[in-house]
Amino acid sequence: MPKVSLTKEDVKSMLLLACERIIAAEPQLSEADRNLGDGDHGLGMERGMNAAKEGLMAGEVESIEKAFVIVGTKMMSSMGGASGAIFGTFFRNGGKALSGVENFDSAALATFLQAGVDGVKQRGGAAVGDKTVVDAMQPAAEMAATVLEQSLPEAAAAVNAAALAGLEASKAMVAKFGRAKTLGDACIGFPDAGAMSVTLIIGAFADYIAA
Repeated sequence: MPKVSLTKEDVKSMLLLACERIIAAEPQLSEADRNLGDGDHGLGMERGMNAAKEGLMAGEVESIEKAFVIVGTKMMSSMGGASGAIFGTFFRNGGKALSGVENFDSAALATFLQAGVDGVKQRGGAAVGDKTVVDAMQPAAEMAATVLEQSLPEAAAAVNAAALAGLEASKAMVAKFGRAKTLGDACIGFPDAGAMSVTLIIGAFADYIAA
């Protein structure tokens, strides 16, 4: 039965599903990164999500905020490099914005996504159109802000669709950051691996909420 709001225990379960989705998708993410970069994105994300799983399973999660912060902190400390900083910032900033929130609903989803993408943009300087994670994160956050009055399952489904559309749009872009920047027009036709990770995470959120 679809969930109208999530408790801290539900959020923990939702995040564990996201971890599992990323871990299972390592070959897909690595292949996407080989097309544009050095091919290590999938392995890094797998390592980060394994660490996040361990952190979440270590004991009872104190709050919704803490659940997200655990994931971000574990990713940041275990992955290193740009992806560790980006996804660590996304989860940590988004989680901290939920301080005091006891029920994760459509408004909380919007708060998390906006704070997360704001942190990522501030840290890395990327914008929509640069062929980065922001191309999936920002459309998701913008959609979340427009569906605040909808039920959580409806909002999550709309946010997931927006993230997937952003990933698809990234195929037509020329990269402005990272190793892919050196490829120029050779980037065109391939999606950004980081944006793909974003859609897997948000897709897991939507599936958990809908179940």
